[in-house]
Amino acid sequence: MNGWEEHVADYLRLRRQLGALLAWDEHLLGQYTTHLASAGSLTITTANAVSWAEASFSGTGHRIARASRRLMAVRGFATYMHAVDPAHEIPPQGVFAHPVHRSAPYIYTNAETSALIESAGHLSHGIRAHTYPTLFGLLAVSGLRVGEALGLARDDVDLDTGILVVSSGKSRQQRLVPLHESSIAALGRYASWRDGYEQQSHAGSAPFFINREGDQLPYDNVLKAFRQAASAARIQTHRLHPRMHDLRHAFAVNTLLGWYRDGADVAAMMPALSTYLGHSDPANTYWYLSAVPELLAHASARLANADTHGQVGP
Repeated sequence: MNGWEEHVADYLRLRRQLGALLAWDEHLLGQYTTHLASAGSLTITTANAVSWAEASFSGTGHRIARASRRLMAVRGFATYMHAVDPAHEIPPQGVFAHPVHRSAPYIYTNAETSALIESAGHLSHGIRAHTYPTLFGLLAVSGLRVGEALGLARDDVDLDTGILVVSSGKSRQQRLVPLHESSIAALGRYASWRDGYEQQSHAGSAPFFINREGDQLPYDNVLKAFRQAASAARIQTHRLHPRMHDLRHAFAVNTLLGWYRDGADVAAMMPALSTYLGHSDPANTYWYLSAVPELLAHASARLANADTHGQVGP
């Protein structure tokens, strides 16, 4: 192990003791320090960090985002190395800054969600009419990412305890997602139908949700089915294009609204919502919370009440 490898190992060990995962950072820092070693560089400089980050990338768009991610990994390591030896430079933020455009999420009403599920039940082919209402219903009541739902294996769905084991999330950390008994009942009905279907045409397979061949549902097929169901339910029109992912946004907003209506301490409950959604950082959860009128009204009322009691000052 050379000097750079030892420094990276020490840095990663320290950060991981504080709870960070850094699997991708470890990969990137291995590449960066190999670059430093081959160039004979003994210190981190802004110049060699930026040069490495943008190497082989040109243009705009996702290439800038990739270069930014590479430099972000170096900045963390450089901050650590600067504390060890001030000769190491910390690259500034914003070198590869580019505007972030967030698509405004569509918050489904309960009526629209019900209409979407009902329309999915009228899709052609028997297996589609059974699978997609259950899948879309699960997305609506759990806030799962689409990929997480499609990645569920049969063993991940415990119909006895009412808990899903999600292991295909962005953080790659396994999490448990409890569901209401009515949702578990719907999953149980689908599982019974699926098992009967497979007895007639396929041997038992691993995925919980299957296509006609008994394989995991391809995302493109799911997206097509969603658009058909959303159009049939008159949710998706030539001017309005709600996304399947917006079901996750709607779940987050409706959960928050429920807490406000119940008078719960919303700030204290936010970490629970972050955990349920699979976010390692609560800040990521706030990305999902859109300013729907009722939510703004509740927040405004809380602020006014706090101000009245002298808890909020100018």
